[in-house]
Amino acid sequence: MVEAGLQPAAIEGGSGLSQWQRISNIFSSPSKTFLDIRRGNRSWWLPLILSIVASYLFFAVVAQKIGLEQSVENQIRFSPKTEERMSQLTAEQRATNISIGVAITKATFIAYPAVIIAFTALLSLGLLGTINLVFGGKASYGGIFAVWFYAWLPQLIKSILGIIVIFAGTAPESFNLKNFAPTNIGAFLDPVETNKALYALASALDVVTIWSLILLAGGTAIVAGVKRSSGYLAVFGWWAIFVLFRVGIAAIAG
Repeated sequence: MVEAGLQPAAIEGGSGLSQWQRISNIFSSPSKTFLDIRRGNRSWWLPLILSIVASYLFFAVVAQKIGLEQSVENQIRFSPKTEERMSQLTAEQRATNISIGVAITKATFIAYPAVIIAFTALLSLGLLGTINLVFGGKASYGGIFAVWFYAWLPQLIKSILGIIVIFAGTAPESFNLKNFAPTNIGAFLDPVETNKALYALASALDVVTIWSLILLAGGTAIVAGVKRSSGYLAVFGWWAIFVLFRVGIAAIAG
């Protein structure tokens, strides 16, 4: 990451990078990518395309090797309360609910491009307000928006790992669509037997997600022209709130 004391002249100088160069630098020298975004080179369509391709490939593998119906059945079984409610239904009602679950899963994957853009747009707005209003930054919305897409590129690794896990021979009945990559402790725990709050916390402490958050924090600090610590406080502060909310919901749901 760029040092907090980096001079403005060093930031503003230099020629622009291509999107492929910005993507490559995310994994080798991320500050170069974020400095380029600060200079005004904010194209983000290539990271989006890579994310879409990875998502659709993963979806195709799940549909072929695991089966969408099996994936929905697994999610029901992994939630004892949901399984209990489903057990009270007739066979026809259960089949209808499974069909609805499959349709929702398909729709979610198909609508992924629109969903990820809308999600990123909303999160960028919240982060922009935090870094500018709370920490005195001077980031633009377009800058923060672009930082999100580049900082989230490591998530491609999770899709690749998910595909590898499936082809490695994971049992269809044990496949967890909500936690498919071995990048967090939760992936190695039994989702049925483990305390739900503990499972949510263990799943949230994901190494690839934390990697992306570190990139996001550093990139936010650079485009906002604030200390690196301010970027970490802004990003990890919101992440901590999200994790606590998720753990709380899991605890209530039991």
